[in-house]
Amino acid sequence: MASVKRIGVVGGGAMGSGIAQVVAMHGIDVWLYDVNPQALSSASNSVSASIKRLVSKAQLSHAEGADALKRLRFTSNLEEFREADFIIEAIVESEDIKKKLFVQLDKLAKSSAILASNTSSISITRIATSTSRPHQVIGMHFMNPPPTMKLIEIVRGADTSDETFAATKALSERLSKTVITSQDYSGFIVNRILLPMINEAFFALYTGVATKEDIDTGMKLGTNHPMGPLELADFIGLDVCLSILKVLHAGLGDNRYAACPLLVQYVDAGRLGRKRGIGVYDYSKEPRSTKSSSRL
Repeated sequence: MASVKRIGVVGGGAMGSGIAQVVAMHGIDVWLYDVNPQALSSASNSVSASIKRLVSKAQLSHAEGADALKRLRFTSNLEEFREADFIIEAIVESEDIKKKLFVQLDKLAKSSAILASNTSSISITRIATSTSRPHQVIGMHFMNPPPTMKLIEIVRGADTSDETFAATKALSERLSKTVITSQDYSGFIVNRILLPMINEAFFALYTGVATKEDIDTGMKLGTNHPMGPLELADFIGLDVCLSILKVLHAGLGDNRYAACPLLVQYVDAGRLGRKRGIGVYDYSKEPRSTKSSSRL
């Protein structure tokens, strides 16, 4: 397809706003959609603060920062996406909800548009069946937070065309990302490896092997991870971790992916991690700016 000039991003949360910021910073016009005006307002403030911070650190020039902010638009009207060359979905990790959105996008978007999902675990093939263009549906999994993480995991569905893959890879590289490619199996590459580790850390805590602090310190200093697995789970969101484990368990049919009862209990109690102020750790006394609502 021709060079991408206009991108639509669906979802004003941490991932959607971060993706929109990356797109705008690389000279592409982007529309960020969310049905909730409050979410859009929060996204606007977050992106603006992030860009200003990059400018203050001389990681972005004043002109580049101003241009990025000018290229980014916020909307609660999905009709704005009619002329988009590429649409990236970054909403809740629910197959049913994603499929309903893709039905809408398929009817709305121009025939040449590529529809990408930022899903971290759900089958691209199944999402694509809700459209009349499965050859133009692909997984484009950004890591969190998108402005700083260098990786994009591209996932090809059963019917994803070579042209769609090539265009998505080219766009990813245009966004200064490193690309890895996964076939369409539950969890893809990153989460298929990461979530069992997080789950095992919960089992270690659940069975009294060690304290949460020692589990995280052991993995940070013993394996050179920047975050311990329990700390990382809080950052991702314990509800998101549980959702991905359920997808892995159902999709791969292996009990090693069954969620630890302690993780389930925390989610049932609303202890979802940093975004709620409490998860494995208590963040209620931290400055507000350090809390984050995130997902892989």
